[in-house]
Amino acid sequence: MSEQFNLEIVSPEKSFLKKDNVTEVVVPAFEGEMGILKDHISIISFLKPGIVRIMSDSKEENFYVDDGIVEFKDNSLSILTSNIFDIKNSDKVQIQEMIKQAEGDLENENLDDQKRYIISQKVEVLKSLSFN
Repeated sequence: MSEQFNLEIVSPEKSFLKKDNVTEVVVPAFEGEMGILKDHISIISFLKPGIVRIMSDSKEENFYVDDGIVEFKDNSLSILTSNIFDIKNSDKVQIQEMIKQAEGDLENENLDDQKRYIISQKVEVLKSLSFN
């Protein structure tokens, strides 16, 4: 019996990734990192800035997401996100610019606690990428 399920990641520009041989996906949900395997209960959750790890056929792929929504139903996982990129092919200069922009956003004294948390999370994750 197959332990695989379907995955689709969509960004505003395009359908970013489609796979039908995924064995596990770990997403940065607001509740914490969430691992999804075949036959997981149906779920809808929001994503925070972080790394989406996709395992399939003894291969792992890692993608950075800013935010989004994840839905798992009937062994099909959908991730909708406003910004995603492949960490393996990431541009260090682009990551540094994203960090600089986010740190500038944190200086805004009018940020509510939720926005401050999300931006802080983004800075932390992007800094971890820039040193790998």
